[in-house]
Amino acid sequence: MLLGPPEAYLQGRWANRDWRNVPGPFYGAMTDSCWVGRLIAPDHIVYEDDSGSEVVFRQPRDPDETQLVLTAAWSDPFRAYACDGDDHWTLESVRAWWADRKRLLEWIDETCRVWADSGRKDEQHNTRGLRAYRRYVDDGLETSLREYGFWLERRRPAVAGEALPDLGRRSRA
Repeated sequence: MLLGPPEAYLQGRWANRDWRNVPGPFYGAMTDSCWVGRLIAPDHIVYEDDSGSEVVFRQPRDPDETQLVLTAAWSDPFRAYACDGDDHWTLESVRAWWADRKRLLEWIDETCRVWADSGRKDEQHNTRGLRAYRRYVDDGLETSLREYGFWLERRRPAVAGEALPDLGRRSRA
């Protein structure tokens, strides 16, 4: 699908990003509440429970996944996705986000508890996405964030044998 120039639809503002977005280049920042993103990129998008805005819970890792997230962004009538996270995230802010993951997990668990039996198919569909998000936090996200931290520090991917930064330790000032 030809989406046109990204600047036409990636107009989200960093100051408006939802705290539940996983650190990385893509994020949702007060997107629409039509719940279309998960239909396009179910392995990457969930909806928050305050206003139904879209949240990127898994950053794309290859061109096909990137196309899916871009298509979800293109489908947002508010044009409130962005792809400039690399300009804002630092290793320290990624560490701070990771250190606050208990808050995220509590939100996921509570939202799943409320929505799982709601009877609304869209909420039940999103609950499946939230459970996938939780599994990712429990198994896989830490490594992805360590790789992203390496990228932020060196602006290149790590090669085999290079140490990735620890997310639990703060650097000394």
